[in-house]
Amino acid sequence: MKRQHLKQIINRFLPLFILFLLTCVYSFSQELYYPDKAKVWEQKQPEELGLNNSKIEEAVEFAKTNEYSGAKDLRVAILESFGYEPYIEIVGPTKKRGGPAGVILKDGYLVAQWGDVNRVDMTFSVTKSYLSTVAGLAIDAGLITNVNDKVKDYVWEGTFEGKHNSKITWDHLLTQSSDWTGSLFGMPDWADRPPRQGGIDDWKNRELREPGTVFEYNDVRVNLLAYSLLQVWRKSLPEVLKEKIMDPIGASTTWRWYGYETSWVDVDGYQIQSVSGGGHSGGGVFINALDQARFGLLFLGNGKWKNKQLISEDWVKQVQHPSKADESYGYMWWLNRGSRSIDGVPKTVYSAAGFGGNYIIVDQEHNLVIVTRWLDPSKFAELLKMVLVSLE
Repeated sequence: MKRQHLKQIINRFLPLFILFLLTCVYSFSQELYYPDKAKVWEQKQPEELGLNNSKIEEAVEFAKTNEYSGAKDLRVAILESFGYEPYIEIVGPTKKRGGPAGVILKDGYLVAQWGDVNRVDMTFSVTKSYLSTVAGLAIDAGLITNVNDKVKDYVWEGTFEGKHNSKITWDHLLTQSSDWTGSLFGMPDWADRPPRQGGIDDWKNRELREPGTVFEYNDVRVNLLAYSLLQVWRKSLPEVLKEKIMDPIGASTTWRWYGYETSWVDVDGYQIQSVSGGGHSGGGVFINALDQARFGLLFLGNGKWKNKQLISEDWVKQVQHPSKADESYGYMWWLNRGSRSIDGVPKTVYSAAGFGGNYIIVDQEHNLVIVTRWLDPSKFAELLKMVLVSLE
């Protein structure tokens, strides 16, 4: 009888025990690998992590052979692309670019790389995602109480005065929907990416849109966010990013974040450069592909690096939340939604994107991070699909 009773107990609980073991194994297998700073990034063959080797090789070859067609002298590339803007002027550093480069991470492991992944290059608007991160750190630190607070309550020296500008919140700046009007560091807001129709008088005297209602990609207003965060942090934003994020994730010492020769600001008696959110007029983040991959891996891990939460999981979720003005844009990260939606790609995929084909792609559903440098922007979706096909 005792043996029979024991058998019944085993039959009853064995399936649950097996399920528990499988769950543990699965959970363990999904844990991310985080590379140490002083060691070589651990590599694995794609097939070891469930990827098709030949498909990954095809994706890498595709990235190498579909290079951005703009000039390698990025001063020339900027002027060729934005020369129609009135008063366009390069007032921040630029650098001649390298060739196509990038990496693919699966579960944190390096499964593919191409080009010179250690070369420091401009990232243009990928910088915006680093800027957004500094805003998230300010929220985490309690320096900003709520993203829906009006910025005028933190930056009170006149930048946000007036019936329209006084309505602007941090959320509006982060979603590029503020329609702030004014000039910053000698650059008027209306001169940045103006409509192809009309002229200066039309642009100057346009009807202002209610903050939060209309998305408009505008570097002057992005730089305004950087300036406003400088007023909150009371120290340079590169210093904040280095201390809070880049050093803890083991980034190299070669990355830089620049502003303009015109953007030096007095902060408590010290001259500090207010950095730019892109390279539209020069400046922005200059960084190599491996450091970009570390930054992407931090977001893949929901803001956690090894056992330390560097930026709150709430903020990582918030940057992926579609904004009211444009569902394809979160807090300075592009989302796979709305006009940017790609068929066959999970809605949860999001990316930092910059001029010239610079991308950091985060796919939490498949534990993937993809970094590309100088990819033909029209080939972005195709490359992403090629990597995802390797999982089938």
